[in-house]
Amino acid sequence: MKGKRAAVLGLTLAIAAYLLSFFHRVAPAAIAGDLQASFAIGGAQLGSLAATYFYIYTLMQVPTGVLADTLGPRRLLVWGGLVAGGGSLLFGLAPSFELAFAGRTLVGLGVSVTFIAMLKLIATGFEEGRFATLVGFSMLIGNFGSILAGAPLAWAAQAAGWRAVFVVVGVLSFAIALGSRVWVAETPAGKVDRTAWLGGLIGVLKNRSTWPGFFMNTGLAGAFFGFAGLWAVPYLTQVHGMSRNTASTHVSVYFLGFALGCLVWGRLSDAIGRRKPVMLAVSGVHVLGWLVWLAVDALPLAATFALCGAMGLVTAGFTLSWAAAKEVNPPPLAGMATSVVNVGVFLGPAILQPLVGWVMERHWDGRLQDGVRIYAAADYAAGLQLLAGAAILGWVAALFVKETGCRNIWKPVP
Repeated sequence: MKGKRAAVLGLTLAIAAYLLSFFHRVAPAAIAGDLQASFAIGGAQLGSLAATYFYIYTLMQVPTGVLADTLGPRRLLVWGGLVAGGGSLLFGLAPSFELAFAGRTLVGLGVSVTFIAMLKLIATGFEEGRFATLVGFSMLIGNFGSILAGAPLAWAAQAAGWRAVFVVVGVLSFAIALGSRVWVAETPAGKVDRTAWLGGLIGVLKNRSTWPGFFMNTGLAGAFFGFAGLWAVPYLTQVHGMSRNTASTHVSVYFLGFALGCLVWGRLSDAIGRRKPVMLAVSGVHVLGWLVWLAVDALPLAATFALCGAMGLVTAGFTLSWAAAKEVNPPPLAGMATSVVNVGVFLGPAILQPLVGWVMERHWDGRLQDGVRIYAAADYAAGLQLLAGAAILGWVAALFVKETGCRNIWKPVP
């Protein structure tokens, strides 16, 4: 019983760190105008500032998987919290674009370890048959960070200033790091021999069944975070004429739907004993959502809220890729397997956020309002077409995911 309580406490701290990582991931959308005005930057630079989080997160996923399987999740949570806290303070206090860029890069480095550490704690501390359900529940709670980064952040930025918010978040990261040092238990049973990790990683990379989840995540998560994580608020304010608070509330609804979907699809998948049908169905609906944005010039407010909630709900289907990857690789390599497919979740937005900004920048007519660049509806349509194309590619990749029956099917090669 003591071991179970320790596992629950450790997972709680990991979820808290994950919540802050989601907050940082989405925050630029709600304060996009503040950032442009504070640092006198355009769409391409804004996209790069937001996407540097994803650049470093992408680069760190495979190393994080190796570290989770060799050093264990406790050390990752401690050091990750310290680095993320320092980065958040630097971002909030930065007097220049360059220092803000450095601060957000440190944030990306620090929080890049939290998700894989959380998955490792679930894989080693709880029953295998509950993996997808527990991942979904953890993501449900963690996604409240993205909800906080919508309308609540927009309100706090107006009331206290966006800089003060990030200083407070930095202090919270330090507190979670200290708590992890004290209360997260080591996981010796889940560790891989540190001298043999390279062979294990090569085995995961050579396994063809690992890769469909990677490409699925690149397309679907890339489109989702590329939009909701940066361009949704500018798009809804400039094209649909919403106030910043109303547009930010749409982002919160987007991520509330995503949070609920993380729980629903994981539990459904575990209940029916299948992964692939759920992934294909919900990702297909996600693609249809992009077609609605592109085909309809104007929607009633209730319809835009419903569309954001529905797209968030079905987008969460890509989260089953981690369970599928874990189940086609050796159990001791759960950290490496999930980290490889998780690279796609951050590679997609890292490419798409600045690419959308670059496409819109090419046709910008020079309009400014309070230091913020105003783009035409046609400019945003070109950006949305990129996101829709990425989503379609993600759905195609889901066709090649190997069905596992919600159990580990890996077998050693004779």
